[in-house]
Amino acid sequence: MNKTLNRYRPLFYVLLGIYAIVTFVPFLWALSASFKTLPEIVKGGMSFIPEHFTFDNYRTIFRQEPLFVRWFLNSALIAVSITLFNLLFNSMAGYALARIKFPGSTLMFYSILAMIMIPGQLTIIPSYLIIKYLGWLNSYQAIIVPMGAQATYIFMMRQFFISFPKELEEAAELDGLGKFGLFVRVVLPLAKPAIAAQTIFIFMGAWNEFLKPLMLMSDKAMFTLSIGLNTFKGQYISFWNYIMAASIIMTIPALLIYIGFNRFFVKGITFTGSK
Repeated sequence: MNKTLNRYRPLFYVLLGIYAIVTFVPFLWALSASFKTLPEIVKGGMSFIPEHFTFDNYRTIFRQEPLFVRWFLNSALIAVSITLFNLLFNSMAGYALARIKFPGSTLMFYSILAMIMIPGQLTIIPSYLIIKYLGWLNSYQAIIVPMGAQATYIFMMRQFFISFPKELEEAAELDGLGKFGLFVRVVLPLAKPAIAAQTIFIFMGAWNEFLKPLMLMSDKAMFTLSIGLNTFKGQYISFWNYIMAASIIMTIPALLIYIGFNRFFVKGITFTGSK
């Protein structure tokens, strides 16, 4: 088996290299276009080196749209809040379903599985009507609260904690730790790979969310960055140079989150108990 894998290893590397190039080229072109003038972009071509290198696109998006910084801060506040709430609630719910037996726990687990199977598009109108009834339109909680816990990641954390060695918990209980102390001081520190995976996926999903802010925010000052990018599109012309510059700025936080959590993320979410 190992000989077969070694034989095809160069082919795997070639395929992975081709895939990496295919996925990286669009980003590289967008980065290059953010330093080009609009006429150079619209004339076509795949040149990665700007003919007239300029920083005017980045300067203009802040001067032309004074709310750009506000949109960036809106996106940051919403994405960070959603991520923190999910890390707390998903981890607690997953641990409870994996370790604590209570009446209705099985029914609750299957209900969470059912929620995963329901397409998000089916809940758009009911969610909007509920948020409107609560008077939350054009507010941060309209997006943060409904996304504060997600069934997919509750299920992921539950599966992680099922494989968590009970011996560690029993030893901690003998040392006098209660359930909450056990969860905070023993379980969470050893769940870093799963938490890192959650952090990356949830933050990127919340940061790039487009439909919910579009549906719930009509006040321009409450726009997120993903919605604000549309302001650089006119009825007859789209300022692609500004859109590319704003898109690069929008990419930076997600990229930093991935770099920061990558060393935990690459370990995967499988716990061996070696610690």
